[in-house]
Amino acid sequence: MKSKVFEGGCLCGNIRFSAKGPALKPHTCSCRQCQRHSGSLTQAWVEFPKENITWFGTDGEPSKWRSSNYSSRAFCSNCGSTIGAIDDEPIIAIVLGVFDSPSLKALVPKSHSYISNRPKWWKVEVNA
Repeated sequence: MKSKVFEGGCLCGNIRFSAKGPALKPHTCSCRQCQRHSGSLTQAWVEFPKENITWFGTDGEPSKWRSSNYSSRAFCSNCGSTIGAIDDEPIIAIVLGVFDSPSLKALVPKSHSYISNRPKWWKVEVNA
C-alpha cells in the first residue's frame, strides 16, 4: 500500500514541505505555549517521524526557537508563519493550518490537550 503524502507551506511560500504518512496523533491543544506560539486559543497539530518530512522551497528548513527542554518551535523567518514544533525525539509536529489540504480525514484531530486552559466560552468538539 502506498503511503499518503501531505504537502504544505508558509504564507510567503519560502518554506514548503512534504510529509509522508501516516499522520500520527492529530490533536488540538490549548496550552499557554501553543496559544502564544499560534496567536489563537487552540492550535491543531499532527505528528510525523522526522525522516518522513522533506523540506523544500527557497528557505529550506524553517527557523527554530528553543521553547522547552525537549522541543523547538518552527517558523518562517521571512513571513513569520507558524510551522510547528521540532522535538529532540525524531518527531516533527506540524500545525494543520499550513497544509495545502488541511481538511483531509487523516488530519482530523482525535483528542484535545490542555482543554482546561481554553476560555469557558470556547467550545472545541473532537471526533472520536
